[in-house]
Amino acid sequence: MPERIASQRAIQELLSKQKLYEGLLHSQHGVRQPIVESLVHRQHVAEVANLLAGMPSQAIGSLLEVLPIDEAQSLWTCLPDARENEVLWELSDALRATLVGGREPRFAESRINAFLLVDGRLRQVPIGGRQDLEGIKPAWLDLLAAARPERRYIGEHFGVSLPDPGQTTDLEISSRFQIDDKGSLRLRTSFLLYRDGKSRSIPVVFVVHQGILFTVHNEDLPVFRLQGQRAGSQVGYASDCLDLILDLYGADVEYSADVLESIYKRLGEVGRQVLSEKMSDEDAANVLAGIAEAEDLNGRIRGNILDTQRALFFLIRSRLLGRSQREDAKEILRDIDSLNSHTAFLFDKINFLMDATVGFININQNKQVSQLTVLSVVIMPLNIVAGIGGMSEFSMMTAGIPWPTAYAGLAAGMALLGCATYLMLKNLKTGRKPKAG
Repeated sequence: MPERIASQRAIQELLSKQKLYEGLLHSQHGVRQPIVESLVHRQHVAEVANLLAGMPSQAIGSLLEVLPIDEAQSLWTCLPDARENEVLWELSDALRATLVGGREPRFAESRINAFLLVDGRLRQVPIGGRQDLEGIKPAWLDLLAAARPERRYIGEHFGVSLPDPGQTTDLEISSRFQIDDKGSLRLRTSFLLYRDGKSRSIPVVFVVHQGILFTVHNEDLPVFRLQGQRAGSQVGYASDCLDLILDLYGADVEYSADVLESIYKRLGEVGRQVLSEKMSDEDAANVLAGIAEAEDLNGRIRGNILDTQRALFFLIRSRLLGRSQREDAKEILRDIDSLNSHTAFLFDKINFLMDATVGFININQNKQVSQLTVLSVVIMPLNIVAGIGGMSEFSMMTAGIPWPTAYAGLAAGMALLGCATYLMLKNLKTGRKPKAG
């Protein structure tokens, strides 16, 4: 906040200096006066643009509201084109008309869709600007990646507060599932997103106010696309916003079940590799990485469906659901119970495959240690013989024998001793193997 106030004061000082410099330059006459004015103007624009780059759109809008009209117009010309739309959301209608005429702010990077309930079927209406919201009463309004001013305007238009799902981090169940003092139902749950082999839990905020379902999320979810297509193609798919919530939760459970099937397939491939006769350390490392990914995905699915289960229990206890809706909620809860048993089985299978892979790693290490042991046993008597060959007594014992012949005989004896020791160890190892039958 202090930095924002300092930036606003600095911009106001720059605008005042610019007005003073322009007055001084206009009072002077010369051949180079236009060049000087152009250079001063460019420097002024660069300095203001540098300060605006670090200011949020809300602060820029507040500054434009308090500046005189001429200074506000001068500041608006310094604003980059890419930020004009987000700042327009922060301006009053009168100031916006003065600065840009009849230009309306647009929902730029967000995707906002309204679904109208017509003859038992949902009809999708894309929302591109504020005028598209006038005169409609949607059953479902889906806000994808909506910025704060966009959420604020839509909330003010319908008389409801729409929070940012990415900043709603309360862990208490009582704060995530509640009915506020205005009678609005508020739910915050996580939906599974599995894409390109990676999984994430995406927070979604549900708000039911005056018969309208508002869903706010910052990333595109396949469950929401699927529900939009189903609701638009099937007559009687949903009668009110609570049906839509139950359908979204049911679709999320189905999506989690589909992802669980992919885990079964992946673990089947890993199991065939683990249960093979041989596995190198590199293969074991790849298997462990695959098992870790499957365990992470399985845990994310379990946490996601448990979160859905809590939300459904809250809806049932709140007595907002009708009889048929309660039956639908209980059916989804039964599906969740079956998925819980599958996730528990997958955890057991993952632990088994993990233990088997670690066992293969231990076997490979034991083989390496065994090879080193054999090598050390073979070399040990050779070291003794080599030590004897290096003693002065060996020269005395081989007196009269040419030294090349003596040392050649010593090397041949060491080779025969090494071969004999190796064959003895090999026979001992073969003799320990159990006989078949």
